[in-house]
Amino acid sequence: MRKRDLLKETIEHIDITSFDATAQITAMKKMSFTSRDTAEAAEILKRMTSDKDCSVILTLAGSTGAGGCLKVYADMIRYNMVDAVVATGASIIDMDFFEALGFKHYRGVTDIPDKRLREFYIDRIYDTFIDEDDLQLCDQTIKKIADELPPGVYSSREFIYELGRYLGRYAVKKDSLVQLAYENSVPVFCPAFSDSSAGFGLVKHQWEHPDRHVVIDSVRDFRELTMLKIAAVTTGLFMVGGGVPKNFVQDTVVCAEMLGEPVPMHKYAVQITVADPRDGACSSSTLKEASSWGKVDTRYEQMVYAEATSVIPLIISYIYHGNTWKKRPRHSWNDLYADADRKKPGAIAQRDLRSHGHNFI
Repeated sequence: MRKRDLLKETIEHIDITSFDATAQITAMKKMSFTSRDTAEAAEILKRMTSDKDCSVILTLAGSTGAGGCLKVYADMIRYNMVDAVVATGASIIDMDFFEALGFKHYRGVTDIPDKRLREFYIDRIYDTFIDEDDLQLCDQTIKKIADELPPGVYSSREFIYELGRYLGRYAVKKDSLVQLAYENSVPVFCPAFSDSSAGFGLVKHQWEHPDRHVVIDSVRDFRELTMLKIAAVTTGLFMVGGGVPKNFVQDTVVCAEMLGEPVPMHKYAVQITVADPRDGACSSSTLKEASSWGKVDTRYEQMVYAEATSVIPLIISYIYHGNTWKKRPRHSWNDLYADADRKKPGAIAQRDLRSHGHNFI
């Protein structure tokens, strides 16, 4: 057995424009169990994309990108279904940015000894393989970008914006989520950014530049996303998995109230997960429970207990072929931070939100 024998069949990312799931979702509305929940989730996302005042926030946790959904998430930005993204660092860097550099995820197997994979420098995500040598080149690219930025404190959104700018010039695989977000002024937040390939690259950057280096400020991430919630007012959440991204975006409602800028709860919410809330998983709560914290309204909410790659393509194909996205305004929320971003390097200034009816202090 050779390494190239294990890395010869690439993951092909599903194209939601190539098939129309409308008939299937419509039929599933009259079924039961996960089918009916999935159809209801599709209808709630349709409401979000039909509500011209609603800003839709996509959250990503888990490995669905590596498993074949990278194009789905990128197309949600391309076709104006999403106005902001909150994700794990792995979802954005180890999966999306990684493939934009020209690297691949591969169809693997589960029954090969993992010690054998380690000998080949192959990383495994269940039945998906990644070439560790390629992943380390991704780390080095993160370091290179950080080396070329002015030293200072950045939010993950600011740094990912620079990754999008880089891909605009050097991407091997065009139209990744990071690149499309940069081109369409869609902010992308990774509140646990260092827990990814980005972390390795940034550690090496700081190791070589101990006195003048880039720092990622997760508190600034929280402040910037709260600013978006205050400015947007009406928001909907489409959440794949749970974890830090789910809690991070939900907490903006509570944070805004603490700052003296009360905002309504997230009006719409869908979560797709296989986690069970009884043992403290599911990010410790269902969407209904989150309502007790003042985070999510329960009029339009749906939990879908399913492995996400099995239902997301159906839901997003349904939205795409329903054409509600064609009538949505682009909210361009990265522009909210433009004044502060231009002041780099140095401390970020808070943008005056009075034009949005708020005095953010």
